[in-house]
Amino acid sequence: MADANAAVAVVTVALVVLGLLSGLSLSWALLPVAVVVLIFVLASGLRGRDELAHLNVCVLVLGDIGRSPRMQYHALSLSRHGYSVTLIGFLVGPKIFRYISKVILQSFQLFYVLMKIEDQGYILMQNPPGLPAIAVTWVASRFRGNQFIIDWHNYGYTIMALTHGENHLIVKVAKWYERLFGCFSDHNLCVTKAMREDLRKNWNIEATTLYDKPPSIFRETPLKLQHELFVRMGSVYSPFRPSCDVTKEHMELTAFTERNTQTGAVTRSAGRPALLISSTSWTEDEDFSILLQALEEYEKFVEEEDKLPSLVCVITGKGPQKEYYKKLIDSKEFQHVKICTPWLEAEDYPVLLGSADLGVCLHKSSSGLDLPMKVVDMFGCCLPVCAIHFQCLHELVKHEENGLIFKDSSELSEQLKLLFSDFPGDQGKLGIFRKNLRESGQQRWDENWDHNVLPLIKEHCD
Repeated sequence: MADANAAVAVVTVALVVLGLLSGLSLSWALLPVAVVVLIFVLASGLRGRDELAHLNVCVLVLGDIGRSPRMQYHALSLSRHGYSVTLIGFLVGPKIFRYISKVILQSFQLFYVLMKIEDQGYILMQNPPGLPAIAVTWVASRFRGNQFIIDWHNYGYTIMALTHGENHLIVKVAKWYERLFGCFSDHNLCVTKAMREDLRKNWNIEATTLYDKPPSIFRETPLKLQHELFVRMGSVYSPFRPSCDVTKEHMELTAFTERNTQTGAVTRSAGRPALLISSTSWTEDEDFSILLQALEEYEKFVEEEDKLPSLVCVITGKGPQKEYYKKLIDSKEFQHVKICTPWLEAEDYPVLLGSADLGVCLHKSSSGLDLPMKVVDMFGCCLPVCAIHFQCLHELVKHEENGLIFKDSSELSEQLKLLFSDFPGDQGKLGIFRKNLRESGQQRWDENWDHNVLPLIKEHCD
């Protein structure tokens, strides 16, 4: 109980300081003191510890769990090994709330939920977002005797800096908060070796590297399934439809495939376009003007060289900057490039990745220490990629082995020209990269998780 009291005191003081620094009046800034009263009221009603609590794990995301596939995979892996999993996610609060007001409100909500759920052996929390989740979860875990694990996907303060700038007060406070309370976790996971080293060196936090790996649903798509997807996509999106002047008797046509309606046989269409795919959350850490500029250059290459194929570029996902880029896309007058921005059903996304010819990744890590899961998924489908350079990308993308790394739109356009110069043949670089991915014997999520996380959980269950 002494540890819990100390935790309450530290968190309360931190929230008061955060409120004052953010410009709240003294009366509002002192509001977190009420947390203490709530804590002791709830704590006084706690039952004795459940003997089977070590088989219960809470997976926590202070946001939309649907946008956190890694945490979903954690939950599935835990369940597969017989653990009872409680998933906790929070909706994003309305923008009318001041930032600090939203933090205080979420503190109350989160602490209440954590104190009321059944006894847990572990709380596994995603960071970011970590404000106020890290501090509140730490306090709750001290009261309830849970092991507290943080899975470091990135640093929250670096994401905030994309909007506010590195020197903004709220960014500095967020960094101080993340560094202070991050040290209080019992165990830590992280997504790269570079992040593990950074946590150890700069924040004195020891972490286990758990690379993102693709689950088994990400694989090359059989031609028949490709055709079925293209038919469905073509009913909504014109780039998937065949040219208006192409008709064949007893054939069901798409832009990429054709099926004989009498025999059911599916083949690739002669002269088909290349299918380029990129997925995004349309946020500040991905500059899609780079891809648009590269496609403009590729359009010129096609006009100059007959051998290059036309392109269908599919950009999946939704997010705050999607409408801005859609207007830019609509302003382009391409003849050899078609761009499509669909929102796919969850079951269709891996099928589309497994049907594509090339993936493009424009994710630039805000910290330079995390890796894009979209590339992990693409590699699971044996799909080569072109990815924009940042600090630790080499831990995933091996230049000239499973893809290419570029620094700007000019370099990307040249890579597109190079990779599609032999299309649709498989003897050029694109075919070599795909062959390398097939032969790499990629580790899947289940095997990776069982090796790195399961021993950690079991060690503290005994």
